[in-house]
Amino acid sequence: MSRFVNPFTDLGFKVIFGQPASKGLLITLLNELLAGEHHIEDLCFLDKEDHADNVHDKGIIYDLYCRTDSGEYIIVEMQNRWHSHFLDRTLYYVCRAVGRLTELPPPDTIKIPVEKDTDGMVCESSVPYGSRYRLSTVYGIFLMNFKEDGLDKKFRTDIVLADRDTGRVVNPHLRQIYLQFPYFNKELAECETLYEKLMYALKNMNDWNRMPDALKEQVFKYLDQLAAVANLSEENRIAYDKAVDRYRVSRIVEEDIRREATEEGLKEGREKGREEGREEEREEERLSNALKMKAKGLDYETISDITGLSIQEIEKLGIDDRRDEGKL
Repeated sequence: MSRFVNPFTDLGFKVIFGQPASKGLLITLLNELLAGEHHIEDLCFLDKEDHADNVHDKGIIYDLYCRTDSGEYIIVEMQNRWHSHFLDRTLYYVCRAVGRLTELPPPDTIKIPVEKDTDGMVCESSVPYGSRYRLSTVYGIFLMNFKEDGLDKKFRTDIVLADRDTGRVVNPHLRQIYLQFPYFNKELAECETLYEKLMYALKNMNDWNRMPDALKEQVFKYLDQLAAVANLSEENRIAYDKAVDRYRVSRIVEEDIRREATEEGLKEGREKGREEGREEEREEERLSNALKMKAKGLDYETISDITGLSIQEIEKLGIDDRRDEGKL
């Protein structure tokens, strides 16, 4: 068994990123993902459950939901296996969080001054209508242990609201980052930045019995302690063992589906090849029979009726063969 928890299991992901003790590691990961765009000094974990508005709505439970010290909201989701409409679900998650922003006071809430009207009644000063819709940025970050057909065949995909022609970002407050780990194929020696090393560790750490010597940064020493299976509490160890079982079962099911699809594809390919071969044989037989009929002097219409060849095809019969033999 590996020394480290599998980050693509529910509890492994929670141990590494979703508990108060792992806040520093989460901040490091997010800052590497958002390098050059935003820098987080601190964050707080929020209630992961977005409660339903009505009885027909089941609501949402995020894997991680947090707010930064400067007021941005970040959703972090880990998805171990493919399911239909994944991109629709993740868009809904982010849009749902954006929609909730008007219900939450922004970090620098505008205080509405209270005045008295001429009759001595207390009234509130008017606030510009548009100020109610001043939004914080919502980031949706999705770690995927599978390939999604709706995305390009690459590791990282960044989604922004931009002008289609110029590419200029029109509204910066909705951001999505998709990480397809099956496409991350760098070896450790090829990883030059901390970002690349973190991605390499997340993909491969479940196979390690010790942290590689090349990962010397402080964050990996912290990851070594935080993600060690031996450091789990008894309760978490039991839960983790169950999560690993579910993970392995899901991978087996996925591999079986992939193998069946491959075998079915090969079977269809072989059948198609045989059918194409039979069709070629039938075509050769028709041409050979037509050539014999033509040599015996049958008219072209009769040959066409018997063989199914067109008059033009019959007219050309024998010309290419004689040319090849140097007769023409």
